[in-house]
Amino acid sequence: MSSAPSLSLPTRAARSLAARYRTLLAHPAFNPMGRAELAVEASGGHPAGGHRAHLAEAVDWMVRAQDATPDDGISRGYSVFYSPYFRSRGWQPSYPETTGYIIPTLLEAAHHLARPELVERALRAARWEISIQLPSGAVQGGVIGEGRTPAIFNTGQVMFGWLAAFETTGEAQYADALRRAGRYLVSVIDAEGRWIKGESDFARKDATLYNARVAWAMAEAGAALSEPGFTDAAARNLRMVARQQQRNGWFPNCCLSDPVRPLLHTVAYTIRGLLEGGRVLQDAALVDAGIRAAEALLPAVRADGWMPGRYAQDWRGAVQWSCLTGEAQMVNNWIRLGQITGDARWFEPLERVLTFVKRTQNRTSADPGLRGGIKGSAPMSGGYGQYEILNWATKYFADALIRDDQRTGGILGARGNGVHRLA
Repeated sequence: MSSAPSLSLPTRAARSLAARYRTLLAHPAFNPMGRAELAVEASGGHPAGGHRAHLAEAVDWMVRAQDATPDDGISRGYSVFYSPYFRSRGWQPSYPETTGYIIPTLLEAAHHLARPELVERALRAARWEISIQLPSGAVQGGVIGEGRTPAIFNTGQVMFGWLAAFETTGEAQYADALRRAGRYLVSVIDAEGRWIKGESDFARKDATLYNARVAWAMAEAGAALSEPGFTDAAARNLRMVARQQQRNGWFPNCCLSDPVRPLLHTVAYTIRGLLEGGRVLQDAALVDAGIRAAEALLPAVRADGWMPGRYAQDWRGAVQWSCLTGEAQMVNNWIRLGQITGDARWFEPLERVLTFVKRTQNRTSADPGLRGGIKGSAPMSGGYGQYEILNWATKYFADALIRDDQRTGGILGARGNGVHRLA
């Protein structure tokens, strides 16, 4: 078998220069809007207001993110600085994974904000997800344009969107897509509860305990569609995750990139999967596993609401930046824990964390991709979603505001108290 031809010296030099040029374009000196935002962060951030004002801006950002794409998917995010990866500044391509779980957010926001036009936006996204579903039933990894390889996690997240669309409309197309996705996931899980094929090409394949969130989707779909095979697969995975958990609540092998210092984002995914999956399966041991990790994170909340973005094995912070997605996710997790257990102590950190995330949201910028969205990190030069506004950070922030509004106001969600499918 012949080896691939080596690149000529001029070609290698040209590629090296091009890469250096792209890195240079990402420097703050060439990004005045981003430089101004960094200055605001350094001075203490933006004013924090009431939930509704922040929620309206977050929802409007998601609307613009959908309008920014040539399809009915939702843009992965917005590069505030020039992105060497996407080779541009501005809106990024549609992201099937996160479009899937933004669908329940848009449906709930339609009810919560009395904005019925958001329902059609959500259903457009759900139909688009069907149009790009792989023949196997899986959902692709990465953004549109990065290939069509299956991804276990992404498949589970889009199932939440189809569940919400099916619950809203009763239309068979969503149930059919759910069954195809669920049967794919059943076909690639082993007896121990590990998905053995189809892990995303865009993350580490050996550190995916956060697939607990996929298991939650499977448990919900199994209950909604009377598919016991889905429920059985969910139980096997979640019990495997619980067996891996250490006594102090720590999850090994639970990160997109660094399982020794996992992101708050993926830890929060795992907590939610155990909590909600345990609720659906009526398995108190799984709920308790979620509680152990959620409790271990309570001392990490600083007086101003800041939390470290990564954690060492003893739950000490491992970085000096926050993961805003994870902070918003933990607000959702703590609210759900309070609702499920009836213990009000879970509500204690909510105001601090929400206020911290609010102060990172720019609600006045003339830049439509910066205004209203939530950044990957605080400061945005941090190590997660660097210099980006992320659609999933914005989604979880919106979910947290809706949930807290409903909690404090005694408001019923579109699908009853608790809004457990605000996934």
